[in-house]
Amino acid sequence: MAAEKDYYGTWQGVLIKAGQRIDEGTVLYADFRIVDGIVTGYMRQEIYESEFYGLNQLKGTLENDALFFSQTVVEKHNSVSRTRQCLNKGELIYDPITGYLKGTFESTDCSRVMGEIILYQADFEISKTDSSHASHIWFQHFIQDYKDGLSAPKIREIERKNFVFEPIFFDFDKFEIRDIHKDFLDRMIKVVKGHSDLRVLVTGHTDAIGSNGYNEGLSKRRAEAIVKYFEDHGLTEDHLKFDFKGETNPAATNETSEGRQKNRRVDFRFI
Repeated sequence: MAAEKDYYGTWQGVLIKAGQRIDEGTVLYADFRIVDGIVTGYMRQEIYESEFYGLNQLKGTLENDALFFSQTVVEKHNSVSRTRQCLNKGELIYDPITGYLKGTFESTDCSRVMGEIILYQADFEISKTDSSHASHIWFQHFIQDYKDGLSAPKIREIERKNFVFEPIFFDFDKFEIRDIHKDFLDRMIKVVKGHSDLRVLVTGHTDAIGSNGYNEGLSKRRAEAIVKYFEDHGLTEDHLKFDFKGETNPAATNETSEGRQKNRRVDFRFI
Protein backbone atom coordinates (compact mmCIF):
# COMPACT_ATOMS: atom_id res chain seq x y z
CA MET A 1 0.00 0.00 0.00
CA ALA A 2 1.43 3.39 -1.01
CA ALA A 3 2.17 5.72 1.91
CA GLU A 4 0.51 9.11 1.55
CA LYS A 5 3.52 10.80 3.16
CA ASP A 6 5.74 9.61 0.30
CA TYR A 7 3.68 11.61 -2.22
CA TYR A 8 2.30 14.51 -0.18
CA GLY A 9 3.72 18.00 -0.71
CA THR A 10 5.64 19.96 -3.32
CA TRP A 11 7.76 18.47 -6.09
CA GLN A 12 9.91 19.88 -8.87
CA GLY A 13 11.43 18.39 -11.98
CA VAL A 14 10.79 17.99 -15.68
CA LEU A 15 8.06 17.06 -18.14
CA ILE A 16 9.55 15.44 -21.24
CA LYS A 17 7.42 15.06 -24.33
CA ALA A 18 7.96 12.02 -26.53
CA GLY A 19 10.90 12.68 -28.84
CA GLN A 20 12.52 15.26 -26.55
CA ARG A 21 15.80 14.92 -24.69
CA ILE A 22 15.60 15.47 -20.96
CA ASP A 23 17.39 18.82 -21.24
CA GLU A 24 14.75 19.95 -23.75
CA GLY A 25 11.91 19.27 -21.33
CA THR A 26 9.58 21.70 -19.56
CA VAL A 27 10.19 22.83 -15.99
CA LEU A 28 7.48 21.23 -13.87
CA TYR A 29 6.26 21.87 -10.33
CA ALA A 30 3.57 19.82 -8.61
CA ASP A 31 1.67 20.14 -5.36
CA PHE A 32 -0.16 17.05 -4.11
CA ARG A 33 -2.58 17.07 -1.18
CA ILE A 34 -3.79 13.60 -0.22
CA VAL A 35 -6.53 12.58 2.22
CA ASP A 36 -7.74 8.98 2.44
CA GLY A 37 -6.32 8.19 -0.99
CA ILE A 38 -7.97 11.19 -2.71
CA VAL A 39 -5.50 13.52 -4.45
CA THR A 40 -6.01 17.22 -5.13
CA GLY A 41 -3.53 19.92 -6.06
CA TYR A 42 -1.82 21.82 -8.84
CA MET A 43 0.77 21.41 -11.55
CA ARG A 44 2.72 24.37 -12.94
CA GLN A 45 4.69 24.14 -16.18
CA GLU A 46 7.28 26.79 -17.07
CA ILE A 47 9.35 27.21 -20.21
CA TYR A 48 13.00 27.24 -19.11
CA GLU A 49 14.34 30.76 -18.47
CA SER A 50 11.26 32.52 -19.80
CA GLU A 51 8.04 34.09 -18.49
CA PHE A 52 5.82 31.49 -20.18
CA TYR A 53 3.88 29.25 -17.81
CA GLY A 54 0.62 27.40 -17.19
CA LEU A 55 -1.03 26.51 -13.87
CA ASN A 56 -3.47 23.60 -13.81
CA GLN A 57 -5.68 22.16 -11.08
CA LEU A 58 -5.59 18.40 -10.72
CA LYS A 59 -7.39 15.58 -9.01
CA GLY A 60 -6.68 11.89 -8.67
CA THR A 61 -6.23 8.88 -6.45
CA LEU A 62 -3.45 7.07 -4.65
CA GLU A 63 -3.79 3.33 -5.04
CA ASN A 64 -1.65 0.21 -5.53
CA ASP A 65 1.58 2.15 -4.87
CA ALA A 66 0.87 4.68 -7.63
CA LEU A 67 -0.52 8.20 -7.87
CA PHE A 68 -3.02 8.66 -10.70
CA PHE A 69 -3.71 12.28 -11.66
CA SER A 70 -5.78 14.19 -14.15
CA GLN A 71 -5.44 17.91 -14.79
CA THR A 72 -8.96 19.31 -14.76
CA VAL A 73 -8.76 23.10 -15.11
CA VAL A 74 -6.30 25.54 -16.68
CA GLU A 75 -6.47 27.97 -13.78
CA LYS A 76 -3.96 30.51 -15.04
CA HIS A 77 -1.42 30.88 -17.84
CA ASN A 78 0.62 33.46 -19.66
CA SER A 79 -1.68 34.77 -22.39
CA VAL A 80 1.19 35.13 -24.87
CA SER A 81 2.50 31.64 -24.26
CA ARG A 82 4.13 30.05 -27.27
CA THR A 83 2.34 26.76 -26.75
CA ARG A 84 -1.23 25.68 -26.17
CA GLN A 85 -2.05 24.78 -22.57
CA CYS A 86 -2.84 21.07 -22.77
CA LEU A 87 -4.47 19.14 -19.96
CA ASN A 88 -2.72 15.90 -19.06
CA LYS A 89 -3.38 12.75 -17.12
CA GLY A 90 -0.84 10.23 -15.91
CA GLU A 91 0.53 7.81 -13.38
CA LEU A 92 3.46 8.46 -11.02
CA ILE A 93 5.33 6.00 -8.79
CA TYR A 94 7.68 6.91 -5.95
CA ASP A 95 11.02 5.09 -5.81
CA PRO A 96 12.27 5.06 -2.19
CA ILE A 97 15.75 3.99 -3.35
CA THR A 98 16.39 7.02 -5.57
CA GLY A 99 13.84 9.45 -4.11
CA TYR A 100 12.38 10.28 -7.53
CA LEU A 101 8.69 10.36 -8.42
CA LYS A 102 8.49 9.12 -12.01
CA GLY A 103 5.89 8.09 -14.52
CA THR A 104 4.16 8.79 -17.79
CA PHE A 105 1.53 11.23 -19.01
CA GLU A 106 -0.71 11.78 -22.01
CA SER A 107 -2.86 14.73 -22.99
CA THR A 108 -6.62 14.50 -22.70
CA ASP A 109 -7.24 17.37 -25.13
CA CYS A 110 -4.14 17.71 -27.35
CA SER A 111 -3.58 15.07 -29.98
CA ARG A 112 -0.48 12.84 -29.75
CA VAL A 113 1.01 14.64 -26.73
CA MET A 114 2.55 12.18 -24.29
CA GLY A 115 5.79 11.52 -22.50
CA GLU A 116 7.57 11.15 -19.16
CA ILE A 117 7.65 13.02 -15.84
CA ILE A 118 10.52 13.02 -13.33
CA LEU A 119 10.14 14.86 -10.01
CA TYR A 120 11.87 15.18 -6.66
CA GLN A 121 10.68 16.65 -3.36
CA ALA A 122 10.99 20.40 -2.78
CA ASP A 123 10.69 22.57 0.32
CA PHE A 124 8.49 25.42 -0.94
CA GLU A 125 4.96 26.04 -2.17
CA ILE A 126 4.52 26.41 -5.91
CA SER A 127 3.63 29.86 -7.18
CA LYS A 128 0.04 30.49 -8.22
CA THR A 129 0.82 33.96 -9.60
CA ASP A 130 2.38 35.21 -12.82
CA SER A 131 5.82 35.07 -11.20
CA SER A 132 7.67 31.84 -10.52
CA HIS A 133 8.84 31.13 -6.97
CA ALA A 134 12.50 31.29 -8.00
CA SER A 135 14.98 31.25 -10.86
CA HIS A 136 15.61 28.15 -12.96
CA ILE A 137 19.24 27.76 -11.90
CA TRP A 138 18.36 24.47 -10.17
CA PHE A 139 17.05 22.94 -13.39
CA GLN A 140 20.36 22.38 -15.18
CA HIS A 141 21.93 21.02 -11.97
CA PHE A 142 19.04 18.57 -11.67
CA ILE A 143 19.37 17.45 -15.30
CA GLN A 144 23.10 16.81 -14.91
CA ASP A 145 22.66 15.01 -11.59
CA TYR A 146 20.02 12.77 -13.12
CA LYS A 147 22.22 12.00 -16.13
CA ASP A 148 25.05 11.12 -13.73
CA GLY A 149 22.81 8.59 -11.99
CA LEU A 150 22.60 10.52 -8.73
CA SER A 151 19.70 10.08 -6.34
CA ALA A 152 17.31 12.88 -5.45
CA PRO A 153 18.68 15.44 -2.94
CA LYS A 154 16.71 14.01 0.00
CA ILE A 155 18.20 10.56 -0.59
CA ARG A 156 21.69 11.92 -1.29
CA GLU A 157 21.80 13.41 2.20
CA ILE A 158 20.88 10.02 3.67
CA GLU A 159 23.53 8.31 1.51
CA ARG A 160 26.14 10.74 2.79
CA LYS A 161 25.24 10.25 6.44
CA ASN A 162 25.14 6.46 6.13
CA PHE A 163 28.22 6.01 3.95
CA VAL A 164 30.66 3.53 5.52
CA PHE A 165 34.33 3.90 4.62
CA GLU A 166 36.52 0.91 3.97
CA PRO A 167 40.22 0.76 3.09
CA ILE A 168 41.50 -0.11 -0.38
CA PHE A 169 44.21 -2.79 -0.22
CA PHE A 170 47.18 -3.26 -2.55
CA ASP A 171 49.50 -6.06 -3.54
CA PHE A 172 53.07 -6.03 -2.24
CA ASP A 173 55.10 -3.17 -3.75
CA LYS A 174 52.21 -2.26 -6.08
CA PHE A 175 49.90 0.72 -6.53
CA GLU A 176 47.46 -0.67 -9.10
CA ILE A 177 43.83 -0.66 -7.94
CA ARG A 178 42.26 -4.10 -7.61
CA ASP A 179 39.01 -4.62 -9.52
CA ILE A 180 37.23 -5.80 -6.38
CA HIS A 181 37.49 -2.29 -4.91
CA LYS A 182 36.06 -0.35 -7.85
CA ASP A 183 32.41 -0.76 -6.87
CA PHE A 184 33.16 0.86 -3.51
CA LEU A 185 35.09 3.68 -5.18
CA ASP A 186 32.21 4.27 -7.61
CA ARG A 187 29.75 4.51 -4.71
CA MET A 188 31.99 7.08 -3.03
CA ILE A 189 32.22 9.08 -6.26
CA LYS A 190 28.42 9.15 -6.42
CA VAL A 191 28.19 10.51 -2.87
CA VAL A 192 30.83 13.20 -3.44
CA LYS A 193 29.29 14.30 -6.75
CA GLY A 194 25.99 14.79 -4.98
CA HIS A 195 27.34 17.44 -2.58
CA SER A 196 29.09 20.51 -3.94
CA ASP A 197 30.64 21.29 -0.54
CA LEU A 198 32.06 17.81 0.07
CA ARG A 199 35.72 16.83 -0.30
CA VAL A 200 37.37 13.47 0.22
CA LEU A 201 40.81 13.01 1.81
CA VAL A 202 42.77 10.09 0.32
CA THR A 203 45.66 8.82 2.48
CA GLY A 204 48.19 6.23 1.29
CA HIS A 205 50.03 3.72 3.50
CA THR A 206 52.49 0.82 3.22
CA ASP A 207 53.74 -2.08 5.29
CA ALA A 208 57.15 -1.93 6.97
CA ILE A 209 59.13 -3.85 4.35
CA GLY A 210 61.60 -1.49 2.66
CA SER A 211 63.22 1.78 3.62
CA ASN A 212 61.29 4.68 5.06
CA GLY A 213 62.00 6.80 2.01
CA TYR A 214 60.89 4.12 -0.46
CA ASN A 215 57.70 3.43 1.47
CA GLU A 216 56.83 7.10 1.65
CA GLY A 217 57.06 7.28 -2.14
CA LEU A 218 55.03 4.09 -2.56
CA SER A 219 52.28 5.37 -0.27
CA LYS A 220 52.17 8.56 -2.32
CA ARG A 221 51.82 6.60 -5.57
CA ARG A 222 48.95 4.60 -4.06
CA ALA A 223 47.12 7.77 -3.04
CA GLU A 224 47.75 9.30 -6.46
CA ALA A 225 46.37 6.18 -8.18
CA ILE A 226 43.10 6.60 -6.27
CA VAL A 227 42.95 10.32 -7.04
CA LYS A 228 43.47 9.58 -10.75
CA TYR A 229 40.65 7.01 -10.66
CA PHE A 230 38.37 9.60 -9.08
CA GLU A 231 39.30 12.24 -11.66
CA ASP A 232 38.88 9.78 -14.54
CA HIS A 233 35.36 9.07 -13.25
CA GLY A 234 34.19 12.65 -12.98
CA LEU A 235 35.41 14.14 -9.70
CA THR A 236 37.08 17.52 -10.05
CA GLU A 237 40.24 18.63 -8.30
CA ASP A 238 38.35 20.83 -5.84
CA HIS A 239 36.66 17.71 -4.42
CA LEU A 240 39.96 15.93 -3.73
CA LYS A 241 42.87 16.09 -1.33
CA PHE A 242 45.52 13.44 -0.79
CA ASP A 243 48.14 12.61 1.83
CA PHE A 244 50.66 9.79 2.35
CA LYS A 245 52.15 8.29 5.50
CA GLY A 246 54.52 5.58 4.32
CA GLU A 247 54.82 2.91 7.00
CA THR A 248 54.31 5.29 9.93
CA ASN A 249 50.62 4.62 10.61
CA PRO A 250 50.02 0.85 10.50
CA ALA A 251 46.53 -0.58 10.89
CA ALA A 252 47.86 -3.95 12.08
CA THR A 253 51.07 -5.69 13.04
CA ASN A 254 53.88 -5.93 10.51
CA GLU A 255 55.00 -9.24 12.00
CA THR A 256 52.54 -11.37 9.96
CA SER A 257 51.60 -11.52 6.28
CA GLU A 258 47.95 -10.85 7.20
CA GLY A 259 48.92 -7.74 9.16
CA ARG A 260 51.18 -6.45 6.41
CA GLN A 261 48.35 -6.85 3.90
CA LYS A 262 46.11 -4.66 6.08
CA ASN A 263 48.83 -2.01 6.12
CA ARG A 264 49.19 -1.88 2.32
CA ARG A 265 46.18 0.37 1.96
CA VAL A 266 44.56 3.70 1.21
CA ASP A 267 42.15 5.21 3.74
CA PHE A 268 39.42 7.82 3.19
CA ARG A 269 37.42 10.40 5.05
CA PHE A 270 35.16 13.29 4.10
CA ILE A 271 36.37 16.79 4.90
